[in-house]
Amino acid sequence: MNGREVPMVLPIPNRFALVTGRAEGETPLTAFDAALLDAGVANVNLVKVSSILPPGAQPLERLALPPGALVPIAYGRLVSAEPGTRIAAAVAVGRDEPGRFGMIMEHTAYASASEVEATIRRMVEESFVVRGGRPREILVRSVEHVVARCGCVFAGCVLWYGA
Repeated sequence: MNGREVPMVLPIPNRFALVTGRAEGETPLTAFDAALLDAGVANVNLVKVSSILPPGAQPLERLALPPGALVPIAYGRLVSAEPGTRIAAAVAVGRDEPGRFGMIMEHTAYASASEVEATIRRMVEESFVVRGGRPREILVRSVEHVVARCGCVFAGCVLWYGA
């Protein structure tokens, strides 16, 4: 850079949506794809991000993504090909005071939805404690599935843009 150039910065998302899906497939990849379809995020390009919810981001009431869009998302997935196995995924957002950033956590396990929800709430609380704070609210979505042949569970926090 010559001192006059400004680095390109991607716009900061101001909306978010918690999504979950579960499905069966013939292979782990097709089960994952079907779980994305169930969650409403199959026809876009997911760009995996880490755990920070942008300051002031507000929940979306309805998620409508243009096909092929590059979509920032924090997510977890779990695939199993053991029939009868219970698998679960959860995503949570912890929010602080307005104007401050929040935390996003994802968790998957060979467990029930209630078990992954309890774990993920503790994870969000810990992520605030290590930053010297406490969440003012925690939003959680979870899903569980009993595998028939090759099953997948998926939970994510889509970061998006809107008015």
